[in-house]
Amino acid sequence: MSQFQKNLALWLVISLLMIMLFNMMTQKDTEQKQINYTEFLSAIDDGQVTNITFQGNKVTGAYSDGKKFQTYAPMDEQLIPELKEKGITIEAKPVDDQGFWFTLLISWGPILLLIAVWIFFMRQMQGGGGKAMSFGKSKAKLLTDTQGMVTFKDVAGVDEAKQELEEVVEFLRDPKKFTKLGGKIPKGVLLVGAPGTGKTLLARSVAGEAGVPFFTISGSDFVEMFVGVGASRVRDLFLQGKKNAPCIIFIDEIDAVGRHRGAGLGGGHDEREQTLNQLLVEMDGFESNEGVILVAATNRPDVLDPALLRPGRFDRQVMVPRPDIKGRHKILVVHSRKVPMDDNVNLEVIAKATPGFSGADLANLINEAALLAARSNKSAVDKDDFEAAKDKVLMGAERRSLVITEEEKKVTAYHEAGHALVSLLTPGSDPVHKVSIIPRGRAMGVTMYLPTEEKYSETAKGLHIRIRALLGGRVAEELTFESVTSGASNDLERVTAIARKMVCEWGMSEKIGPMAFGEKEGEVFLGRDMGHMKNYSEATAVDIDNEIRRIVNENYESTHALIKDHQHQLINLSELILEKETLESSEILEVVFPEGIPEYLKPKVTAVEEEKHEDDFSFESTAAEAADKGEEVVTEEVKAADPAVTDEPESDLKTKQDETPEA
Repeated sequence: MSQFQKNLALWLVISLLMIMLFNMMTQKDTEQKQINYTEFLSAIDDGQVTNITFQGNKVTGAYSDGKKFQTYAPMDEQLIPELKEKGITIEAKPVDDQGFWFTLLISWGPILLLIAVWIFFMRQMQGGGGKAMSFGKSKAKLLTDTQGMVTFKDVAGVDEAKQELEEVVEFLRDPKKFTKLGGKIPKGVLLVGAPGTGKTLLARSVAGEAGVPFFTISGSDFVEMFVGVGASRVRDLFLQGKKNAPCIIFIDEIDAVGRHRGAGLGGGHDEREQTLNQLLVEMDGFESNEGVILVAATNRPDVLDPALLRPGRFDRQVMVPRPDIKGRHKILVVHSRKVPMDDNVNLEVIAKATPGFSGADLANLINEAALLAARSNKSAVDKDDFEAAKDKVLMGAERRSLVITEEEKKVTAYHEAGHALVSLLTPGSDPVHKVSIIPRGRAMGVTMYLPTEEKYSETAKGLHIRIRALLGGRVAEELTFESVTSGASNDLERVTAIARKMVCEWGMSEKIGPMAFGEKEGEVFLGRDMGHMKNYSEATAVDIDNEIRRIVNENYESTHALIKDHQHQLINLSELILEKETLESSEILEVVFPEGIPEYLKPKVTAVEEEKHEDDFSFESTAAEAADKGEEVVTEEVKAADPAVTDEPESDLKTKQDETPEA
């Protein structure tokens, strides 16, 4: 029987039921015999009527034998006295002026509502595999060619990760190439990387290249408020995969269901843990899932359960790092295909000046530059748009409407001049690129640096230099105004964070030695993200605090002496900043070194000028900045640090935003 015939039979049954209900509702009315007025009067004279009900000109009543009748009476003044004389019971009701449709609605409303609900559930259960009872069905979507799939040509900057996935695609296309040597297709591939590095884009490119069914689902789609739903959806997902094998299943943000078991407050009966247990069984249990490859993405591999990461489940863990300079250039080329560029824009220079940017950051940078160019009614995006876009992305839009007193403006100028002066007078520091006292975002001022090369780690000497540069703003305020403001709060936070990591994590303290303190583990039933576990004695804690204090104080004293010896240069630089509000590197060097640039700065200035000759786009992102943000600096992840700048937050008397200012 076809679907049309099934639907036709269903509606015939519904129609018959409605006719039967209508007959039942109207049966009561048909029991009343319709008589004329003459018959009515004759029945009264013969004493056959026992009671009468008047409702307007409508008259209903009952005979002495119980039968009912109905008639319509004209205006007859003698009727009522005659009824009283005969002893007939008289009743009167108000005229029903609601009409036929209102009466029908009142009488049929509940029945029609029940019929509508029944039809709804029938249709839900007939269509889509029983949607009304489909809580346990998988929400995975099957991607098709009509949904704008991307290919490996659209992915750049992550060549090693792309190569790993290309091998999976090739295995699906030509499995004999690998199986003839005894190789087996990997069951699972886990993409690991920071946010914005292109994990999901890589998975979409696999869907576009593989030519096999590609199911995609989010980790949060498994768990619902009903117990057992997540495990049921996992079973249904892999059941669909087996039916469409060979195929690829992509789970985005798998840490939503793959977290370490025993790390929550729900114990072993937690719904999320049941979902994870079912996922483990489906990936590598007694039943084989030949031809079903699971690809998952996460930026939290540290919280995943070890049973999920073992070979046989996720055979490969593919790192998706932040791109290097070559990768950033390729990414910029991909994202700028549809953006008209001016001749003065050099994507290689932009790539060189954007260390630490992920693919998403670079895409956002190009988009902001395009929006700024469109706002100015330009026909193409030029280097000035990229410079403005960079400042907007890093520090926020300019707030020229902010009313600042001359005293606050002067304090900000000296603060930023202190940062710049210490950096220029300290050999080994990154060259200063720009100083500005125009408020942006939550910062009242900014000092920007331009590293001449990418850094993957940091030395103890470099960290001390960075601490001195951060303390330069506070020292400049103290020497000039004989008092300090709240503007250095962010600088002090970053200085303390660097010093603590030097002592506790990087072994850069002679007194403490090459030891690490504070294990990154938490209590099992309180979660694994509760912070550092104290694994040292109180005496060691005192030594750690003393070492942190010594590092900060020694650098503060050396910074104080340095600025005091060059106070006239501080004044000259501050006055020029107050006059122009924004200074470029060349203007800063002319003021600080009027007699000539020192030898230790010439190589850096030359490198900077070569880049500025091609494009003025630049900003700072160093390993020390990663330390400021609380990230590791001894690995490549230093590039994940925000390209921060030294800034002076607004006074707490103005906006109450100086506690955690951001560049």
